[in-house]
Amino acid sequence: MNYLIPYGKHNINQKDIDAVVETLKSDFLTQGPQVEKFEKAFAKYVEADYAIAVSNGTSALHLCSLALGTNKHSRVITSPITFVASANCIEYCGGKIEFCDIDPETLCLDINKVKNKLENAPKGTYKGIIPVNFAGFPIDMEAYRKLADKHGLWLLEDSCHAPGGFFYDSSMKKQSCGNGKFADTAIFSFHPVKHIAAGEGGMITTNREDLYYKIKLLRTHGISKSTNLSNESPPGWYYEMQELGYNHRISDISCALGNSQLKRAKEGLKKRKAIAKKYLKDLSGLPLKIPSANFSEGHAFHLFVILTEKRDKLYSYLRECNIQTQIHYIPVYKHPYYKSKYGSQHFKVTEEYYSKCLSLPIYPTMTKDEYLFVVEKITNFF
Repeated sequence: MNYLIPYGKHNINQKDIDAVVETLKSDFLTQGPQVEKFEKAFAKYVEADYAIAVSNGTSALHLCSLALGTNKHSRVITSPITFVASANCIEYCGGKIEFCDIDPETLCLDINKVKNKLENAPKGTYKGIIPVNFAGFPIDMEAYRKLADKHGLWLLEDSCHAPGGFFYDSSMKKQSCGNGKFADTAIFSFHPVKHIAAGEGGMITTNREDLYYKIKLLRTHGISKSTNLSNESPPGWYYEMQELGYNHRISDISCALGNSQLKRAKEGLKKRKAIAKKYLKDLSGLPLKIPSANFSEGHAFHLFVILTEKRDKLYSYLRECNIQTQIHYIPVYKHPYYKSKYGSQHFKVTEEYYSKCLSLPIYPTMTKDEYLFVVEKITNFF
């Protein structure tokens, strides 16, 4: 190939362009009808009661952390194999983050190790857990709900990689990632390499009405047109800042694009799964490991991760062949900020994973020739 094959790629078609242009010609560029339209459509897509559109996935994490009461007394558990925002949201609120090792097959937070951490700590030590549906693998949130309830914790499901993903609960009922059935809140991202691209954007889903209204208030400076001062209806011009909120709003322009993209979300997910299925077959005979997470029926395949002892050499070789792969992720505790604040940390499974992981190209518009070229070069390498 005489051009770079990326590990992820957005897909903008004419309908997307038309939707954005129509909004640009409308009376609203922000805080208009496209926002509510996107919220309702996305809530329906993941089968949640409520959805709140925000400026990006990081804003979504921040607002959820605030609404769940995170403060300087809060200690929260999450995975070290995630984008830094999953941990940063607790830091923003003055809380303390604690990492727990991952499961070697799902590549997600190991619930047994989380359970052990909780059972060996004094009651009330922790306030919440942020499980991450890493790469698109659907965590069993029912199991996490039972664990959280036992220890009086809240659950914030980071589902940025998994819109359209699902798992089966203990009664064999299909549960969509981020549907609010088990987690108090869930969050999604609309970054260009994600399933749904809105340029920038994020979504919070929940089935808790109290959190829905709390987050909506915090999203827009803590300002409301209603009043806490009297039972009288305020005049049309009146507004008041009821809490210290933020400007985490999303524009109508981004939501117009998101709405258009959402209409193709199922089709895009189907294509991702088809590519992943081909990888599973075509790479099976090579001296590399494919984690069992990649065989999950409900996997959303934001990423397709393989493990190899020759990771660095394979990465460099594929780069020379104009194939972009990526490392997802550098363990969060290795970043200078976290290392300086919490000291050096070591998690056995995480370290082993990090030394071998490689994310291969996977995106809905990946052509047959691109796919075959990637597989050919990986095969030639080994």
